[in-house]
Amino acid sequence: MSTEISSPFKFKQFQLNHDQCPMKVGTDGVLLGAWTNVEKCNHILDVGTGCGVIAIMIAQRNTEARILAIDIDEAASIQANENMQATEWSSRLEAQAISIQQLSRSSTQKYDLIVSNPPFFSGGTFSNNQDRNNIRHTVKMSHSDLLRSAQKMLTPNGRFEVILPFLEGLRFIEMAETYHLNCQKQTRVYPKKEKRIERLLLSFGFEKKEVLESSLVIQHEDRNDFTQEYIDLTKDFYLKM
Repeated sequence: MSTEISSPFKFKQFQLNHDQCPMKVGTDGVLLGAWTNVEKCNHILDVGTGCGVIAIMIAQRNTEARILAIDIDEAASIQANENMQATEWSSRLEAQAISIQQLSRSSTQKYDLIVSNPPFFSGGTFSNNQDRNNIRHTVKMSHSDLLRSAQKMLTPNGRFEVILPFLEGLRFIEMAETYHLNCQKQTRVYPKKEKRIERLLLSFGFEKKEVLESSLVIQHEDRNDFTQEYIDLTKDFYLKM
């Protein structure tokens, strides 16, 4: 019986193999990679990189920064490195198989930007796919560990940016305050105009200031009839935008 291999996911300036990664390329990662503020960043850390999509998108957007991408899944980190080496930004990209907890203990490097599409289920029923559980349930990287590590590894003016489901995002904002990380920017993501909020794009920093709030609707009523705001955000990446 043959094993099906996922086809590469093709973007305008690069493509990603993701058959060795528990979580494939998805809208969440692309949203965060396109939304996150990459200005004035020399050192960037991508936590839970998977196939490397967010790190590579950021390398396309910021032509100077050095980007370290980490993942606890060794096969995923190997594939991320292979994907990175196939891009024109390979000299500034690196993937390592290491947890954020281990990295924060062993490294003295500070980062201007830390990004993560983190695990988000803190309870509920586990599936039979243990790799997927490790990614999507907060088993090996709790939100408190993630926040604690971000607090330690950010530069004084650094930013910590994540994407989470709506309720988990609200809880994450409250938890972040205990680590002196304040929500500074929030974008509410709606799949369609009349639907409920599906995701929160969140930016945190040490300075406490008024939150810059916005909304993003992904598509109109018809499938793949994307809104202009979503097209504007992702057009540098998606082939058909």
